[in-house]
Amino acid sequence: MTHKTIQPEGWAPALGYANGMLTKDGTLHIGGQIGWNKDKVFESKEFIPQMRQALVNIVDIVVASGGKPSDVVRLTWFVTDKATYVANQRAVGAAYREVFGKHFPAMSMLVVAGLVEDDALVEIEATAQLH
Repeated sequence: MTHKTIQPEGWAPALGYANGMLTKDGTLHIGGQIGWNKDKVFESKEFIPQMRQALVNIVDIVVASGGKPSDVVRLTWFVTDKATYVANQRAVGAAYREVFGKHFPAMSMLVVAGLVEDDALVEIEATAQLH
């Protein structure tokens, strides 16, 4: 087997995609996570709670793979509203640290016109290297 599909226990099924793919060398590729919970329900229509939930989802996938948050080596963020992100920098940092502590992997951010799920304000994909 060259890779293993990662789906955290209790999560609604991923249809047409994988939440995570773990390769035999320990690289975990995490598909874009949005601000909905394990049941694919948005608990908030606000940016910060959605961002925090997307990060929690990433950590849940890493943990389901046998890793820990500090194994994440890359995050790519897609946001629909640059002004909202910029205006909330302090809250972004606080929510980020709640989930990842002081672990800051390589990151990129792109501003996009929209995401597939209409209620999604942010999508974050990740790569982790498990030891």
